[in-house]
Amino acid sequence: MKPWRTLITAFFTSGLLCLQAAAQTPDSPPQVDMRMTAAARQELVGRLASEVDQRYVFPGTARKVATALREQQKRGAYDAITSARQLAETLTRQMQDVGGDRHLRVVYSEQVLAARKPHAEPSPHERAQRLEMMRSANFGVAKIERLPFNIGYLELDGFFSASDAAGTLAAAMTVLANTDALVIDLRNNGGGDAAASVLMASYLLDKRTHLGDFQYREGKRVEQRWSLDVVPGVRYGQKKEVYILTSKATFSAAEDFAYALKNLKRATIVGETTGGGANSGEDLRLLPHFSAFMPTGRMVSPITQSNWEETGVAPDIAVCAGQALESAQRTILEKWAASENDASRLAYLKQRLAELGTGGGIPCPLQ
Repeated sequence: MKPWRTLITAFFTSGLLCLQAAAQTPDSPPQVDMRMTAAARQELVGRLASEVDQRYVFPGTARKVATALREQQKRGAYDAITSARQLAETLTRQMQDVGGDRHLRVVYSEQVLAARKPHAEPSPHERAQRLEMMRSANFGVAKIERLPFNIGYLELDGFFSASDAAGTLAAAMTVLANTDALVIDLRNNGGGDAAASVLMASYLLDKRTHLGDFQYREGKRVEQRWSLDVVPGVRYGQKKEVYILTSKATFSAAEDFAYALKNLKRATIVGETTGGGANSGEDLRLLPHFSAFMPTGRMVSPITQSNWEETGVAPDIAVCAGQALESAQRTILEKWAASENDASRLAYLKQRLAELGTGGGIPCPLQ
């Protein structure tokens, strides 16, 4: 796991889960734990239950989770927990077990969290911290490569703020614009800004396309999401094949990207069924050292009229994550070989396919 990935928590921007720098930098030591008093435990659980009850996207599940938290508190289930970090982990696990939503979580922070109203913009200091974290992670672009036979490869380890990552994503897509097929690797991508997902999808489509809708509990509001008419850099277009690699760790906005392109039949998904997080939300301050990520809306596809919550995005080609890149290349080259009339090029294609092998050498359990 990359060092910066251990230093992020959740915050809400324009949908789904985005990445936020913690109070640390990538070179900082782990956060110092804090001792919890009985009064602090009582207040934290009480506020958490109240926020879930009032805000969580599905009212029925909200009542179920809030009731479970209050019953656990009444039974004294938290009385022996004196570690702030352990309490946050325990509450997160219990909410996810009861509600079935992996976006639900409590986060502990050694530093005092700034108090602000829901949907409020981050302070200049918080903004600077986040920007530095995103920059140090190259705005999610982990690797760009041109594989044999001019197959492009882009590894994205996060969908960072679209407005900040646009230049880096544009540069990556410009480098890859002249490849004959494209593989986008999301196997280590745990989520990000939904606007960045839309931006990336827009590079792969030729015209404005309806990608999905956010449906919110508050006011029963609906927010439509369409691909962009204009993108920075060079558009890849819709004629060349695209393959998306997934794993069990692929989550949230990364799933949003894969799900939309799969249903549009614009990309072939190769790998494992993804984690199953389709609800969007916001980061709420509970106490000076605790926040909660609270899903307040859900994504709905205009094609399936549903989403990937709990079920995940199923691959078109099911292979273990470690075999996904080789499998995608084999699929591309086998298609090209089937229609190749040039004997010399066909020989090279067969040689490359032999190098890739059958993919049976990496043992791992499929879902």
